[in-house]
Amino acid sequence: MVDERHRGAGKARSSAVLDDAHLGDIKGAFGTIHEQEHGTRRTWRRRLLALAVIMGPGLIVMVGDNDAGGVATYAQAGQNYGTSLLWVLVLLIPVLIVNQEMVVRLGAVTGVGHGRLIFERFGKFWGWFSVGDLFLLNFLTITTEFIGIGLGAAYFGVSPYIAVPIGALFLIGITVTGKFSTWERMMFVILGGNALVIPLVVLAHPTLGPVLQGFLIPGIQGGLSSNGALLIVAIVGTTVAPWQLFFQQSNVVDKRITPRWIAYERTDTVVGAFVVVIGAAAIMITTAVAFRGTPLAGHFGDAQTVAEGLAKHVSSALGAIFAVLLIDASVIGASAVTLATSYAFGDVFGIRHSLHRSWREAKPFYAVFTAVVVVAASIVLIPHAPLGLITTAVQALAGTLLPSASLFLLLLCNDPAVLGPWVNKPWLNVLATIILGILVVLSLILVFSTIFSGVSVSLLLIIFGSILVVGLIGIGFFTRGSLAPTVSARDKEDRFTWRMPPIALLTRPVPSRGRRIGMTAMGAYILVAVLLLFVKAIELGLGH
Repeated sequence: MVDERHRGAGKARSSAVLDDAHLGDIKGAFGTIHEQEHGTRRTWRRRLLALAVIMGPGLIVMVGDNDAGGVATYAQAGQNYGTSLLWVLVLLIPVLIVNQEMVVRLGAVTGVGHGRLIFERFGKFWGWFSVGDLFLLNFLTITTEFIGIGLGAAYFGVSPYIAVPIGALFLIGITVTGKFSTWERMMFVILGGNALVIPLVVLAHPTLGPVLQGFLIPGIQGGLSSNGALLIVAIVGTTVAPWQLFFQQSNVVDKRITPRWIAYERTDTVVGAFVVVIGAAAIMITTAVAFRGTPLAGHFGDAQTVAEGLAKHVSSALGAIFAVLLIDASVIGASAVTLATSYAFGDVFGIRHSLHRSWREAKPFYAVFTAVVVVAASIVLIPHAPLGLITTAVQALAGTLLPSASLFLLLLCNDPAVLGPWVNKPWLNVLATIILGILVVLSLILVFSTIFSGVSVSLLLIIFGSILVVGLIGIGFFTRGSLAPTVSARDKEDRFTWRMPPIALLTRPVPSRGRRIGMTAMGAYILVAVLLLFVKAIELGLGH
């Protein structure tokens, strides 16, 4: 046993891996892949067995994004605008896949979490800028998950003072087991609850024609309005969140996935993207059909009133399924977001941060997880706590921080010292840059409309959209021929065995003038936007 520990520590020192618990066999919910095993499997049966073991990080991060805020937003879209916004979900599939595929490569190749890479490659200022904002956003997001648990339980007449503490204890219990495979099995059991979207939409008895039209023809019921445009922004913001980048990269590292298994983890991510969109579409279709022609059409309140409305206008079974789905989604979201926070804490402070370790071996890691869960749950139970304000703040803050998180991601995936032969291909840089530009525009619209409630969202969409088009053309002109770093032929040959060396041995890249200007502008925007949102939150809290 002593010799094995010394061998693990030696491997950790010879690579960038910070915690030697991140080295060794891949132990998933459905089996084990030995560290020495080659990534190529000859038969389809063996490949499917390998995929079953690898599956987890991508599926969990995607389904976890259909959390309490997601369920409420999709329900609002269906209740207020019918099936006319289903096309937005289709467009989100490539966005989800592109962003999360990049963190898959970062995790498998570097063996280091997202927060640590930002600190090491961009410096302490940008590291704290990124991770500090993430801690605040994640904490608020976790609070909204417990709000979801409380609302779902209230439908069944269970007091939040009973449901929320039970939910908190359950989350802590499944996480501090000291076995990654046990935690992942429990997460798969909870993920199974997402299958409730199937009976949910079946019991609503949707008509195929309007559903297909909603998927295939972009538009919005009643024409484009400020509220409609804002809801489109909200759908994007609740489906693509900064915490996803941090969680999946760290979870890939913790599961010990290496470059030879990247193809399998990509499949896991793609499957997760389709699962999350199917779930979102089912909720949107259900509320669209159920409330059509009723007094509740166009008058969304909250997730609990949706469940009650479904029970009143369709059946009690439908209302109960929606409430259970809300609780299940909240638990998944709370677990993933809290774990993303704990992983980032471990990255930043250099402490042991692995689900392979017991409580005794990683007390600070589990203590952070427990503390975040307990404090977030406690806030929900405070009488007259501004829960509605917290929910609104999460949506606005997530939309504000997403562009900066995506920018760091894109820069890291073009850093040869970090990814070697796994850096982005030119076509992927083009696609990722377009996506980043769109996210910036949506962030600007969300922030402006939150701070200045009377502004026309449609006008903002036209103004910022035009600026985006001009900016993308300019970027394309000035960066032609330099869309991807050069990778040597030898690196390409050693692709499946190449891993980032210890960070201390890497020379921090000297940023170009364009990069410095872009990062400074992005940082200034984030700081000003967060400050203005904070002032707005105080005004709302005081009733102004």
